[in-house]
Amino acid sequence: MATPEALATVSHQPIGPALAEFTRAIAQELASATPELPSFPEVALRVRQALGNEDIAIDDVVRIVSAEPSLAVRLLQLANSAALNPAGQRVITLRAAISRIGFNLARSATIAFAMSQMRRAEAWRGLESHFHGIWEASARLAAMSYAVAHHLRRADADQALLAGMLSSMGKLFVLTRVSRFPSLLADPAVRGEIESAWHARAARVLLVRWELPDEVLDAACDFTVVPDPMDARAGATLTDVLLAARYLVNVDDAADLAGAAFLGAAPFARLRLDARAVGEILTASAAEIASLRAALAD
Repeated sequence: MATPEALATVSHQPIGPALAEFTRAIAQELASATPELPSFPEVALRVRQALGNEDIAIDDVVRIVSAEPSLAVRLLQLANSAALNPAGQRVITLRAAISRIGFNLARSATIAFAMSQMRRAEAWRGLESHFHGIWEASARLAAMSYAVAHHLRRADADQALLAGMLSSMGKLFVLTRVSRFPSLLADPAVRGEIESAWHARAARVLLVRWELPDEVLDAACDFTVVPDPMDARAGATLTDVLLAARYLVNVDDAADLAGAAFLGAAPFARLRLDARAVGEILTASAAEIASLRAALAD
């Protein structure tokens, strides 16, 4: 994985000077007191702040969400999805929807909504496809992470979904910054290296103020770090769930698992997932994953 320091040594023209300037600017901004994700919808920030208060009343959350009808619809869709409504008992009020899904999943839906709104902002015209790609990847990861945790009967399935959506925050921040440098934006390879080098650091700086549980913050920011296989005997964490889900989002058919090298990775050992168990997750959770992705969709 590229590091900011390694990227800063690139000198070929015309990328070198632009990359050096980008590196200086993003490092300075992330070291400042209050770096922000520009064009992040105000309602999403209000919901995030409200849900960070353990004493918040559900009626107060309903009042805040009601100010943005599109977000309210998103929460109702999530509450009525096959994953969260297996009995088919539909809810039609926002209060009932939030009561069913809980605050963590409400945050996840709010983040998905905010991402869809960001790509429509005038400031990011021309970047729609980039924003959509980031949203698509985070929604896939979030849905798969939820399915893995839910299938394993872990108590943190809703936090897995939340961490999956939050994992995109650093990438969004990097994209908004790299867009100021046309030569960097136009080079997919360089843009990918920049994202790889900076997104985890950016995510942690942005999210540390969200007062998230440590396990959610770590999973959202560090799930791309490949663990030492010698640590396979340690207890499974939320980060392991996201690491396993990162591999599984690229599996189209359970039959493709035969001989898959990634099944020997430490997260699968800690989660006690072999090819048979993973196949069961993919088969049993297909409808659940599809419904979650649809509920989080634009």
